[in-house]
Amino acid sequence: MKIAFFASLKPDAKAALERLTSTYGNCPADQADVIAPIGGDGFMLETLKKYMDLGKPIYGINRGTIGFLMNAMPETDLREKIAKAEKAIIHPLEMVTTNMDGKTDKAMAINEVSLFREIHQTAHVSITVNDKVRMENLICDGILLATAAGSTAYNLSAYGPILPVRSQLLALTPISAFRPRRWRGALLPHDAIVKIDALQPEFRPVSAVADNYEVRQVRSVEIYARQDKDMTLLYDAEHSLEERIIREQFAH
Repeated sequence: MKIAFFASLKPDAKAALERLTSTYGNCPADQADVIAPIGGDGFMLETLKKYMDLGKPIYGINRGTIGFLMNAMPETDLREKIAKAEKAIIHPLEMVTTNMDGKTDKAMAINEVSLFREIHQTAHVSITVNDKVRMENLICDGILLATAAGSTAYNLSAYGPILPVRSQLLALTPISAFRPRRWRGALLPHDAIVKIDALQPEFRPVSAVADNYEVRQVRSVEIYARQDKDMTLLYDAEHSLEERIIREQFAH
């Protein structure tokens, strides 16, 4: 089994890279059987996007702060752990933005696509799902669409639902909704196409963010899951991604 190791800039990650490559060797990503990023969840997201088109399974090794998407640093045979690992198949979101000048931009997101107000005034947005307007005017600080894998990240902090990884659902979650004040969001099928239009964008500018890629002063955003892009994450059998998501729902 050939493994391609990559590490974040953190000292702990660099030290782990040196230790692991001295034991298992290293090879280019396009020649590897498995890609193993070493770092935190942010570095995992970077790796997934960078090597998405290679179609290689990803086994993350935690040397970050939270490491929800990662595995623990292996103390035994890494190749054996990878061979026994459980697979989680996820699909990224694609964000297509149109700014005030009519220019379009595209970006991928593993966790979520978010819209945020840029100034002190609240954002006013309309929400369309599969070409049908579902909410004519949401007044809020922002709104996000999260994948199941990303539902325990920012979505959870915004009081959105946690989604089982095999649920085939997306979570549409408002951020500090003002009107309608009690709207808590919606669960959408994984193949839904969501369009969010900024109302009065000249006076109430909004930004769109795909994970950590930001586009400012957008007029509209279209978001959909790329069903044609399968991304395989590998997890130690006793700590599968599905188990972590279930466990997170009972955390204190």
